[in-house]
Amino acid sequence: MAKFSPFKTTLWYATAPPAPETTELEGTTKADVCIVGGGYTGLTTALELASGGISVVLLEKEEIGFGGSGRNAGHCTPTFTHYSLPELRAMLDEPWAERLIARQTRANDRVSSMIRHYQIQCEWQQNGYVMGAPYPGAMKTIQEKVRTYNAVGARTRALDKDEVAAITGSPRFHGGWLHEEAGHLNPLGYSRGLARAVIQEGGIIHTNSPVTGCERQADGWAISTAKGEVIADKVIFATGAYTVGGWPKLDQTFKIQKVFVAATQPLSDDERQSILPRNTTIHDGRGDIYVYKYNAEGRIVASMFPMGRRGRDMEYTRQVMSDRLKWLHPQIKQEIRWEYFWFGELDMQYRTVPRLYDLATGVVALTGLSGRGVPTGSMLGGILAEWARGVPEKDLSLKLEPLTSAPFYMNYGPKLTLRYYRVSDWIKTKLAGAPLPPHA
Repeated sequence: MAKFSPFKTTLWYATAPPAPETTELEGTTKADVCIVGGGYTGLTTALELASGGISVVLLEKEEIGFGGSGRNAGHCTPTFTHYSLPELRAMLDEPWAERLIARQTRANDRVSSMIRHYQIQCEWQQNGYVMGAPYPGAMKTIQEKVRTYNAVGARTRALDKDEVAAITGSPRFHGGWLHEEAGHLNPLGYSRGLARAVIQEGGIIHTNSPVTGCERQADGWAISTAKGEVIADKVIFATGAYTVGGWPKLDQTFKIQKVFVAATQPLSDDERQSILPRNTTIHDGRGDIYVYKYNAEGRIVASMFPMGRRGRDMEYTRQVMSDRLKWLHPQIKQEIRWEYFWFGELDMQYRTVPRLYDLATGVVALTGLSGRGVPTGSMLGGILAEWARGVPEKDLSLKLEPLTSAPFYMNYGPKLTLRYYRVSDWIKTKLAGAPLPPHA
């Protein structure tokens, strides 16, 4: 049985508005569509369908947002992480590539619309995202990002050294990339708000209801739990990295990659005037990423991937986090206290692009968000809702494919890739004569 990181130790669990009241499934109920998984993908699918008059029952093993949707760092940047747009077009068949690009790059339109329409209290701030250039040569990649993302309708621009310093409060960047439509939020607050919206639209949510089986019957699919079952015409598995049972071998379609998130003590108003003064999300531009932003209390929330001692030795890990933050912002003079520290799990695909699996007639699954949770999970609900409404396969924005296990090399590939990025960053920075951050 999979064992996931503790959930109730997160900052978001301490600060999110309460979840709507839900109950465990008992007895038999019927629905047009049964959705398994109470994260962004499952919730936005349920919301799309319920608001359109389709009866929906959503089953969640734990509580709403228990997985990555309640423990991620809260960034909402509608981009692709590991591939440029030209690389995606070369990798994916058309028309799938162009459709997926359109969905992902406009995902924040959907996020902001749902937050506004359903009055979701989730600390939503849409003040942009900055990727810094840690050495002069990185500006070439940034200029290409501006060209390709703006060509599909995004609002982005390159920043010079002075502009990026004014926006971020850091003197360490040689320039940067500003994505004006990006935002950040309290991810568990957003999850719980989506659940409340589903119920408002007539959808039914049952928590503490792990799915134990899914079998074809004469009157539809029977999705069973310990105390009940749902009879539905169609079934969607949207459990991501937190997949446990439900459908054979579904949990083998990805490999788990850990990530950790930490939050400081609240900074003073004076400190906030010079540290992230425009309340943007900041990426330090390195492949071995350090990404950070504020929450509503004025805490800096930062995330990194475990590597070696980092993530295992907690005292050392906190020191790495503090040293990197103070290097980026020399104006921080006080001791940094990481008052919250937690882990999450990512369902990593070798292509880092979500996969839509055709499990049986009337049953699909979606895994492989690969760490692009908030915008990606939010836009995937529209794709899955279209499938459930009967949109032809050829017109969907993700290609249906047979269930496929993740290749063996994914057991070690993500970790090796992170180490490669770290070495590559070191070499490029040294060759450029630029300063390296601590522990680089």
